[in-house]
Amino acid sequence: MKSSVSNCPVPTDQQPLNEYEQLKTSWLFRDCTLDWRQYLTKMVWIWGISWLVAGPVAAASFPPQKNLAHFILSGAAGASVGVVLTLVRLYLGWLYVRDRLYSMTVFYEESGWYDGQTWTKPPEVLSRDRLIVTYDIKPILQRLQFTFAGLAGLLLIGTIVWHLL
Repeated sequence: MKSSVSNCPVPTDQQPLNEYEQLKTSWLFRDCTLDWRQYLTKMVWIWGISWLVAGPVAAASFPPQKNLAHFILSGAAGASVGVVLTLVRLYLGWLYVRDRLYSMTVFYEESGWYDGQTWTKPPEVLSRDRLIVTYDIKPILQRLQFTFAGLAGLLLIGTIVWHLL
């Protein structure tokens, strides 16, 4: 396997395995690899910080002194936008690396946008990359999808409560 990788013409920073390693250790993206408790804590922090923008907007629409329930529900929904944007960024980043690892070929640029090349992975590199996708990246994408579903469920519950008020 080492000879196949050493013969790889793809620049080091554009090799899918190195892109995966960079993503796995980068700020924010590494949060997806934490255990569920730590991961959800990070998402709650993002939601809480998003209240700095959503809170004043909700207060302008529904003064807390008069409509506390509507203020809380609209502020919570507005703060969820920050979480949704973060989740979309995380999902797209992991999806990109998954596609690069899973693909039989790797598109790369030698020195600029005008001289792109394609490299076909040898079977052992392809097998290694697909194992990484199956055992490392697929669970992360499933976690993000589950988080999207949970957030959608919470927004649905908030909508139902809103209409009951």
